[in-house]
This record gives sequence, C-alpha cells and structure tokens, in this order.
Amino acid sequence: MDERIKRINDAAGFVKDRIGGKVPEVGIVLGSGLGKLGDRISGRIVIPYREIPGFPVSTAIGHKGNFILGTLGGKTVLAMQGRFHYYEGYPMESVVLPIRVMKKLGIKWLFVSNAAGGVNFDFRIGDLMIIRDHINRLPNPLIGPNLEEFGPRFTDMTRPYDPALIRKAEEVAASLGIEVKKGVYLAGTGPTYETPAEYRYFRMIGADAVGMSTIPEVIVARHSSIPVFGVSVITNEAHDDYAEDYENDGEAVVAAADAAADRMSLLFENLIRSL
Repeated sequence: MDERIKRINDAAGFVKDRIGGKVPEVGIVLGSGLGKLGDRISGRIVIPYREIPGFPVSTAIGHKGNFILGTLGGKTVLAMQGRFHYYEGYPMESVVLPIRVMKKLGIKWLFVSNAAGGVNFDFRIGDLMIIRDHINRLPNPLIGPNLEEFGPRFTDMTRPYDPALIRKAEEVAASLGIEVKKGVYLAGTGPTYETPAEYRYFRMIGADAVGMSTIPEVIVARHSSIPVFGVSVITNEAHDDYAEDYENDGEAVVAAADAAADRMSLLFENLIRSL
C-alpha cells in the first residue's frame, strides 16, 4: 500500500473511532486568530492534533491545534482549529493531510478561512473578502504519484471556489447586514511578510489579498471534487506607501483577525444552515 494512503487511513480511522462513527457533512479550516468559530459548535468533541497518528503539530501564532466535531447551523461539522503551513517546515503531504482525512470521513463541502493582507487599495482592516479565485505561489500538493482513489491526475481549477456557494453567501451576508468584498487571494511560502515592491507586483498581477496558506487545501479538495467556499479576513493594509517606521507584526494580525471573527463565524454558520 502507498505509504501516503496508509497515513491517511490510520489518521481517519483514529478520528472516526473518537467521534463514534459520526459522519461530518462540512469541513471547516480556521485560520490565524479565527478559532472563535469553534466556540459556536455545539456538542463538541475535541481531538488535539498531537493525539492523531501521523499528524503534525500546529506551531503558528493563533492556531490552537484541534479537530472539533459537533453541530453548527444544523449540520454535523468537523473544524480544524488551526492549520498546518508549508513555512513551518512540513512537506505538502502533511499540510493537506487533514483535508484528505476529512474526505475519508465523508465531508460534502469545505469551508476555508485565513488572515490576509489587503493589497487592494479599497480594502480596510477587518473587511471580509469572499475568495472568488486564487494565484498560487506555493508548491502544488498534487506533485508526485497521483492518489487515484481521491481524484484524477490532472485536476480542473476553472472554478476552485464554488459559484453557487459564493452567490448564496452574498445573499446570507446581505440578510445579516454584513458587508463583504470579493477578490483574488494570492498565497506565498512565507514566513517573511512581503516587501512593498512585492505587494505592488501582486496588485499588478490581479491579487486583492495575500497570505501564506489555504490554496493547497483548496487544490486537494477540488482534486476530490469537494465544493469549496473561502473567506479572507483583511488584517492589515498591504500597500506600498508605508511610513519609514512601519512594521508588519504577527501579533497584530492575529488581534485584527480575532476582532472580525464574530462576523465571519456568523456568516459561516448561516451559510452552512442554508446548505
């Protein structure tokens, strides 16, 4: 057996036993400072990543490192309270392992979130941006022998973020009085924040927000034909006209994400309810 498949099956089997065979309908990935949504999940079963066979440990600021199973918006959900990043030194196989485990456990939809810098001049700290497309500057997680049982060798990425979910999210946001933007998310390796010249370049090639995550998870979900919905919380204005003493700060990014987490959680909960 392919060692990758064995690792996925071992982790999925462990989680399945811990959740009593319950089948999650929606998988959720909570980014930096966005773990609050986990508190809205009822009937929670919390599984620390460190207990799951073959799982890495989340080391990023603002990532608690738990799987949470329970009910949100009337659906059984499995939420990642913190993700894994390429910049932590993990291979892509480990970064996307939880998504493949979620697939094995039965999810039908994947919701992803992240904290991102707004390179679009119209974006402000605290804005919610529905991701309509992305630009990938990370290694593709499908490089290597294809896992045929998950999907085809060549995966279509014409619509990485499900158009029907985006339309429904806009309707839900309007009904809740939550203002949302839409845009293109660009992900690089990190862990350094980008230079002003890089921010300017990313804006020129069509990015609205920039971060260090999410896209590998989306690619693997689409490989398995799982519809994806994504939101970036704009945690800093990633422009290129800073004062001489300006510095990007990781703690400030987490604080800004935390301040917007309640609105994002409300949007996710009500969108899940509408599925």
